[in-house]
Amino acid sequence: MKAIMVMFDSLNRHMLQPYGGDWAHTPNFQRLARRSVTFDNAYIGSMPCMPARRELHTGRYNFLHRSWGPLEPFDDSMPQILNDNEIHSHLVTDHYHYFEDGGANYQNRFTTFEMVRGQEGDHWKGEVVDGSTAKLDQQSIDHARFQDEINRRYITEESAMPQAQTFDLGMDFIRKNRAADNWYLQIETFDPHEPFFTQEQWKALYPRDYDGPPFDWPDYAPVTEPPDVVAHLRYEYAALMSMCDHYLGKVLDLMDELDLWDDTMLIVNTDHGFLLGERDWWAKLLMPWYNELANIPLFIWDPRAQAANERRGSLVQTIDLPATVLEYFDIERPPDMQGLPLRDTIVDDNAPREAALYGVHGGHVNVTDGRHVYMRAAERQDGQPLYNYTLMPSHMRRPFSLDELRGSTLQAPFAFTKGCPTIKTSARGSNWSMPTFETLLFNLQDDPKQERPLRDDAIESDMIDKMVGLMRANDAPVEQYERLGIADGA
Repeated sequence: MKAIMVMFDSLNRHMLQPYGGDWAHTPNFQRLARRSVTFDNAYIGSMPCMPARRELHTGRYNFLHRSWGPLEPFDDSMPQILNDNEIHSHLVTDHYHYFEDGGANYQNRFTTFEMVRGQEGDHWKGEVVDGSTAKLDQQSIDHARFQDEINRRYITEESAMPQAQTFDLGMDFIRKNRAADNWYLQIETFDPHEPFFTQEQWKALYPRDYDGPPFDWPDYAPVTEPPDVVAHLRYEYAALMSMCDHYLGKVLDLMDELDLWDDTMLIVNTDHGFLLGERDWWAKLLMPWYNELANIPLFIWDPRAQAANERRGSLVQTIDLPATVLEYFDIERPPDMQGLPLRDTIVDDNAPREAALYGVHGGHVNVTDGRHVYMRAAERQDGQPLYNYTLMPSHMRRPFSLDELRGSTLQAPFAFTKGCPTIKTSARGSNWSMPTFETLLFNLQDDPKQERPLRDDAIESDMIDKMVGLMRANDAPVEQYERLGIADGA
């Protein structure tokens, strides 16, 4: 048996043709939908990029306990479990956060891995520049933009683009190992994450009248640009998404050519969506996790089920994917893995869960049961109290500061840390600056676009019960209940 995961970053569900998108060119996603099961109620778990990838290893929520960071010593890793059971796991990626402090141990859980350089602000090509630009804080967005300008000078044709190289390497692995058995391949591209940089052939799919300055990288901020600039950026994103669609098609072509459909699982997924002016916001993270961000595309072909051109309405999550891969290879999932295998859901839409929890460390804690979405805000404007619990004290691009560590204490083991205590540090000033929004409740059946917040005490009480149940199952820290202003249900 073989399995392939093709993972994109920031892939917008509502713009894909299988999910009703009617203007972006995504014929290969449509083709994929005809060859697989399409999930209508797939949701994120922990956000953003690396927290989502931690879930792909561990199959459990992590956003209640810490922010962006490496895999912890007590984490169960799906690729490592495959290795331990003589299943070769291979990662091919251009996702440059794997090169940073907060993601640098993920790839080492795979049997083998290949990494492509040059996306976004990857510290790749070195050009010594005099003046203030060379002195920018390496943690800042200004430094990332500065480095990105340098990187683009070396990406002058499509074959040099990181996504193209990533898919070529992934397909090389498939060709080399076509006759072998017992392998898992993860082809993972940073695209269509911002900046929306691609080649002219993909932009030509979206002719437009725009004579403003180049703009393909929005701030994480409210929209202040005029409508023509918003439209331009949407086209830039769509062009990059169409490039993603093209390379997905190459994988489908190869599966056809090598006749892999009878013994190869295929999962196509993403970590979250991206706002392109919807809700009057750019990007993600700072605003509430509306369904444009949280309700993600997911396609699975399971050769045992042979289910194709079918849809499933059951509530599933990212945490289910590692459990699904392990079950496919007939490997028992570890006790701390909260996700559930989706084999029965693929076959007959058997629901793996009643409700799903999701969010980002320090933001809303959200829960959905498929009918309602409840977004519980922190009671205080500063989002406190909030702590990080870790044995791997690294943020996104740097270790925890000495001030953070000097103020740390030792926390008794959580249920999932396998008897290990953790370092407890205040998250004040160490996380993203998360604005506080109001608590929101939506009825998705009556208000699928989440435009009319609902006021209903009975429904809110029911959703709080579901939220607390999932938080308790995750052994959430006691202060999470305090910051949300809810009882812990104990």
